[in-house]
Amino acid sequence: MGLRRMPWDEWIELDHQFQYYHDVKARRIEELGRKVARTEPEALEGAYELLEEFSNYLPQRYPSLFKRTTVGIDNLLTGEHFNIVERPLKQDPMQMAAMLISDDFALLVEKPDGQYYLFAGAIVMPGLWNLDERMGMPLSQIHVDHGKVPGFKEKLERGVMSLFRRIQPDAPVQRNTWYIQGSDSMDEEGFTKGAGEKNMPVENFHYRTERQTIRRLPRSGMVAFIFRTYDVPIIDMVDEPYVPGRLASAIRSWDDNMARYKGRHTFEEVLLPYLDSKHDAQVANGLDLTKEEEVRAYPY
Repeated sequence: MGLRRMPWDEWIELDHQFQYYHDVKARRIEELGRKVARTEPEALEGAYELLEEFSNYLPQRYPSLFKRTTVGIDNLLTGEHFNIVERPLKQDPMQMAAMLISDDFALLVEKPDGQYYLFAGAIVMPGLWNLDERMGMPLSQIHVDHGKVPGFKEKLERGVMSLFRRIQPDAPVQRNTWYIQGSDSMDEEGFTKGAGEKNMPVENFHYRTERQTIRRLPRSGMVAFIFRTYDVPIIDMVDEPYVPGRLASAIRSWDDNMARYKGRHTFEEVLLPYLDSKHDAQVANGLDLTKEEEVRAYPY
């Protein structure tokens, strides 16, 4: 799964794109409401807690952007004021929490059968996740029936369930996942992994990556799965040392099931020769391949 420990000051990452994500989320919540962000009764306690956690964390981590108040949190950039203590809240706690960060997130609740169920979340940015379809599902069904993750049932399910059962509030973890898109996936609804149309021009290819964090909330015990999506045109990243070679190698390393899952057949005939040519040019210009492992670079 590629898990690694998460430093506490990296739980929520905000950057120069905050306003863009904020505006997209505001528009989509206005248009789609509970389809993209809502709380079911089973997760209400955890939803309030996650909103409280954000309100405590963000002003300490980003004091120039947020201010803690007696009733909640203010966004100093947008001028928004959030009252998180009144009951009932003016809007669903997941919709309110979604406006504070760029990430999407889900809350999972353990039931007596030992499975973790999705009962709250804000999956607002356009992507492969559909909150409305998956609400109320156990984690395994989300991955197998809807996510169609290769080998999940045979190889990954036991490890994932073990992770969710043992994760602690003071020991969160993080991981990265990535794939290739044939468009700017941040602006499209209902896209799929791969290029879509086969062998599109290389200028159309985008590298989409998700940074995912997993943490148990200390009071309710629910698990917060938080993920931030980044989308970069391939042509904007291939001049970075080692990147085209590493990316081509990673794509070629997929087994048949993973290659189908990530849609390699839709882009390999165009993208791989392009990456190879960029890598060869870097080597010709003096790139020292013996130092590659010293360079921390994507893809993960």
